[in-house]
Amino acid sequence: MAVAAGNSFTITLGTDRTVWAWGSNSNGQLGNGTTTDSYTPLQVPGLAAIMAIAAGNSFALAMENNELASTVWAWGSNNNGQLGNGAMTDVYTVGEVSNMNGTGAIGIAAGYDHAVVVKNDGTVWTWGNNSNGQLGNGTTTVSVVPVQVSGMSGVDAVAAGYFDTVVLKINGTVWTWGYNFYGQLGNGTTTDSSIPVQATLP
Repeated sequence: MAVAAGNSFTITLGTDRTVWAWGSNSNGQLGNGTTTDSYTPLQVPGLAAIMAIAAGNSFALAMENNELASTVWAWGSNNNGQLGNGAMTDVYTVGEVSNMNGTGAIGIAAGYDHAVVVKNDGTVWTWGNNSNGQLGNGTTTVSVVPVQVSGMSGVDAVAAGYFDTVVLKINGTVWTWGYNFYGQLGNGTTTDSSIPVQATLP
């Protein structure tokens, strides 16, 4: 099982690999085809064999994984393309993230309004808001479909903050990019970075 908390809504992954959601539903983040809030858990239709979940501000992600392929699903708010479906319109039911079906996704993360995937080849892909370079592709341009993070390989795990992203490589190094006003990139500066920089660990 697993749980994830967004902004005023919650999702959980059951032992049977189904997904349940409750709370605020103003942008369809409960995934049940409505915008009606729910005070009790509701099953998110259309999801099975889910291995991981993540929750952003008002959107959610789920990763389906089986022996042959993996698919990343997204639903809810899409004002900055954070659903990765090529559009910027909210979606009230689950839909596939573009170009992620059968591509070996093994991990997902959701920031405020951007999303991150690590694939089984160690590459990292991002989409959504990029105002502070949190997509890591050397630009600050929103992307409504997944883009590859510049120069990243050998990645084992991913996480996403408000407007920043962090990954852990198999070699134990940590790399970050995006918003850095408070030094959250860990590279000794307070300058945003639109490409990965290595965090300075003890």
